[in-house]
Amino acid sequence: MAAAIHRIKVINDVSDLVPILRAVDTPVKLKLVQRLAEAWLTLDDVVREFGEEGAKALPFFEKLRLIDTRWVAREGRRQPDKSFHFYYSTININTTSPLAEISEVLAIATMAPREYARLEERIYAAAGAEGRFFSDIAEELDMSPTRLKGLVKRSEKLEYRGHRIERFRAAPET
Repeated sequence: MAAAIHRIKVINDVSDLVPILRAVDTPVKLKLVQRLAEAWLTLDDVVREFGEEGAKALPFFEKLRLIDTRWVAREGRRQPDKSFHFYYSTININTTSPLAEISEVLAIATMAPREYARLEERIYAAAGAEGRFFSDIAEELDMSPTRLKGLVKRSEKLEYRGHRIERFRAAPET
């Protein structure tokens, strides 16, 4: 029996709270996270147990680097199946933030979907097909860095890479 690996997700930036809160913002996603912490599940397992909402959450979890993947061979199948497992066993929140910033982050995490979609679309358009520097987009959209980072980290369509905001492209399954 293999020993369990203990991995700790350290949150030092207040905007990193947004994806953690969004990862468990529905009963289905919460139960999925709990199951992925216990066992490796394939996409078929997730769909059978959690439906399409569970399947839709997997790319978001991958984007946030919250889940680990591996290929498993199943009896009676020619191709191996990709399976998923929650990457971290512990989350350590170690941040101090001005009240204005933490309030902004919590507001973004709990923002109504329609309002969020409107802001996400503005950022998506500003990033363009090639992506742009974070500070250029913040200035163009007149947003604080904390607000923009939080909005991007909540997104299923955008990602923050280095000093750039880019449109998210899920890794191809090979």
